[in-house]
Amino acid sequence: MASAAEQMAANLSWSTFGKAKDLQNRIWFTLGLLIIYRLGTYIPMPGIDPVELSRFIEQTSSGILGVFNMFAGGAVSRMAIFALGIMPYISASIIMQLLTSMVPELEKLKKEGESGRRKINQYTRYGTVVLATVQAYGIAVGMEAQGLATDPGWFFRATAVITLVGGTMFLMWLGEQITARGIGNGISLIIYVGIVAELPAALAQFFELGRTGQLSVAAMLAVLIGAVAVIAGVVFVERAQRRILVQYPRRQVGMKMFGGENSFLPLKVNTAGVIPPIFASSLLLMPATIASFSADGGAGGIMSYVAAYMGRGQPLYLITFVALIVFFAFFYTAVVFNPDEVAENLKRNGGYVPGIRPGKKTAEYLDYVLNRLTVIGAGYLALICLLPEFLISELGVPFYFGGTSLLIVVSVTMDTVTQVQSHLLAHQYEGLIERSKLRGKGKKGKAGARKR
Repeated sequence: MASAAEQMAANLSWSTFGKAKDLQNRIWFTLGLLIIYRLGTYIPMPGIDPVELSRFIEQTSSGILGVFNMFAGGAVSRMAIFALGIMPYISASIIMQLLTSMVPELEKLKKEGESGRRKINQYTRYGTVVLATVQAYGIAVGMEAQGLATDPGWFFRATAVITLVGGTMFLMWLGEQITARGIGNGISLIIYVGIVAELPAALAQFFELGRTGQLSVAAMLAVLIGAVAVIAGVVFVERAQRRILVQYPRRQVGMKMFGGENSFLPLKVNTAGVIPPIFASSLLLMPATIASFSADGGAGGIMSYVAAYMGRGQPLYLITFVALIVFFAFFYTAVVFNPDEVAENLKRNGGYVPGIRPGKKTAEYLDYVLNRLTVIGAGYLALICLLPEFLISELGVPFYFGGTSLLIVVSVTMDTVTQVQSHLLAHQYEGLIERSKLRGKGKKGKAGARKR
């Protein structure tokens, strides 16, 4: 027997969407801000020589800058005002989450509720400014070293830093506005739009390789079939759950019996979602990007070694990438799911897992199950994110096909669709409540008329 929520979800249609004016306004608001973001990726930064920039991008597009350009929606190849993208904000969020779990004062702020969350968000913004300033200055110095600046000097560096930091802060504000007044997670949608906007050009380049004979028809079919299979696998794993049975005892209140029903505690296989690859990519892109700008092929030094050993496809890069994904998968899972709190809430409400004692034993059991699921989820994330590296080394596909970008696109699409469905269900519930109130008023009016 389907529940009322399932029956309402099955009845969702375009007519229901047409009546949900609030949802439509949220979608239009989100689209408007995303269009502003895309326009900003075409506004060039002042003081850049376009001819030298084009030459430099052609030489380095197959390296780490190609990945960074994909996340920035092509802003790096045009050296636009949004060239830094949203990655400094993500890096600042990582640092704040780490500090929150280690610094007692920040942990107290987190437990204060809405006021504490606002203070932590403010600290994250300050951290974003600091990180963006450091990265922007490194990029400015690197552009001078590569001969991309038309008038190198401190004025160019100051202009570049102010422009890039301002672009990042504006993107952070756009993301917060989308989250608060639009639909979906604003930061994830900005990354999502940047990736999707570059996919048509990447696919055109892919088919051009097939037309010129650099890729065989069999290889092209294998890549396309593999992409479909990976999308299906991502959807399957993202929806997969380990449901733990929870029972509630029957209790008598007066002459009535309450409780006695069973429910399930759903634990996702990939509890951390798309956060670990984004965090890992943002941390890897910072040193590698600065090294790509500043390292000179014939000179020694730390930056040259970073560019050589931490370049895309290098063993050290791959090992570090996988290690960061696994670390953030366990770390973020521990942040979003606390077995002790869940066990305490179950005990307080009278619920228990069959065969497991309430309290500490339940928390240990949940932690055991969650650790096993996280191992599977971390392995799945690492496998998906390493896929493009194998495509590049074995088939010579020259663009960032699959991996983190595909995972982000599929996951953000699923989350956004889920939020749209939630808004439609809420709209249906509101309609039912309004109808019931109108019927109640009508019955009262008829009863009053009869009495008169």
